[in-house]
Amino acid sequence: MSDTTEIRQSIIDACLEMNASGLNQGTAGNISIRVEDGMLITPSGIAYNQMTPDDIVHVRADGSYGNNQVPSSEWRFHLACLEARSDANAVVHNHAHHSTCVGILNHPIPAIHYMVAAGGGYDIPVIDYATYGTPELATLVREGIAQRKAILMRHHGMIATGATLAQAMWLAVEVETLARMYLEVLQITDTPPCLPDAEIDVVLKKFESYGLREKN
Repeated sequence: MSDTTEIRQSIIDACLEMNASGLNQGTAGNISIRVEDGMLITPSGIAYNQMTPDDIVHVRADGSYGNNQVPSSEWRFHLACLEARSDANAVVHNHAHHSTCVGILNHPIPAIHYMVAAGGGYDIPVIDYATYGTPELATLVREGIAQRKAILMRHHGMIATGATLAQAMWLAVEVETLARMYLEVLQITDTPPCLPDAEIDVVLKKFESYGLREKN
């Protein structure tokens, strides 16, 4: 426990930041960080402002965890994300308002802005719906997140990944901003102008050395 106290506290701090910024509501979101033999993830049903480092749950790579703790109901898809993306060490899930609305419409966010490339491709895709907390949802997430660093979830919310928790949080904010832009553009036209794939290819290359940098 003592070796991971700082990591556990960083998860709590990020949860509080999500709610304070309006990116999430209540305990709807969940956050995980990769550790040896699995991940640390937020618990089920505990308000963020009441969490302590002891409440953060260690879920092992095989899906097992301590008998006296209950991880987030979405622990399966968090493990799926970490298994699918070797470049991801943190996973942020929330029910951000605009991202959730776009997911309800089942519209991938197209290249209306070059920042779409922050998600790792030509759009921010939407995965099909499955009941929360189920192996079926974890399978859909695994398939979607293998193709992108961030995805929307139909009738649910969004997922963003990153090499660090700060980078995953940064990407979550960028996706929500894109979702808001997209919804506003759709009020004017249902066929918004988009950047060509060739330009996104250029931006993807530039993004290999661009993004949130953390000071040592």
